Amino acid sequence: MNLSQLEMFRAVAQTGSISAAAQLVHRVPSNLTTRIKQLEAELGVELFIRENQRLRLSPAGRNFLSYNNRILDLVEEARASVSGDEPQGVFTLGALESTAAVRIPPLLTRYHQKFSKVELALSTGPSGELLEKVLEGELEATFVDGPVVHPVLDGVPVYQEEMVIVAPLHHVPVTRGQEVNGEIVYAFRSNCSYRRHFESWFREDDAAPGKIYEMESYHGMLACVIAGGGLALMPRSMLESMPGSSTVSIWPLADHYRYLMTWLIWRRGTLTRNLSEFVAMASEAKISSPPPAK
Repeated sequence: MNLSQLEMFRAVAQTGSISAAAQLVHRVPSNLTTRIKQLEAELGVELFIRENQRLRLSPAGRNFLSYNNRILDLVEEARASVSGDEPQGVFTLGALESTAAVRIPPLLTRYHQKFSKVELALSTGPSGELLEKVLEGELEATFVDGPVVHPVLDGVPVYQEEMVIVAPLHHVPVTRGQEVNGEIVYAFRSNCSYRRHFESWFREDDAAPGKIYEMESYHGMLACVIAGGGLALMPRSMLESMPGSSTVSIWPLADHYRYLMTWLIWRRGTLTRNLSEFVAMASEAKISSPPPAK
């Protein structure tokens, strides 16, 4: 069976007449007659009781009509979710942990208030993992460190982050990689852009971190640094949002490493109504200049 058969069946059920139903669905009566008989043959039951050139639903037909209407209603809902004027349905979004925790909550609140029919599904993770999910279609869009150069991805810059080195409270000043050569580092997995940024900072000064302990959260990193066990790199906005930020020392990177831009990225050619509205709203929230140095 196909959608046109289901639409024809509903029209006949509503009108009780092949000729009247044909006018509703803009088909010739003979075509409706053939398609209804094909549907009955496929189901193995008679959907209509035919008497005096009128058709009324059989018991099986009444039962089938309920499912028929639910299928057609779901199809219409699915069409509206991707091509309708009003955003609706599930919107899958990814974000870096720091972006999800500090930057986008006001944006998500405004979006939900304006488009209450959209169900936001937010996932967090490192940049590499989030980009893979966008490429595979698991996420409609994601916030990652950018810019991202890829032939099938588009995006817009949204938030500028100041990156700082977090060290134990009484650590000596950190101004270059050689000063902390071989020290323990706490970071996310290797596909995290912030981790790669930190490693590049070391390499530029012919230095290298010591053992890198992979953590699952900034809170875990901060706890280890507070305990005096090593260094971490994180956005200042994230650090200042966490309890305990006053019990560590904070050292900005050199200017050409200090600021990173967070981009909203999506797969080219997939701007649904949900995503288009979100991109517009995110662009309005854009921070166009660096936060003041501290």
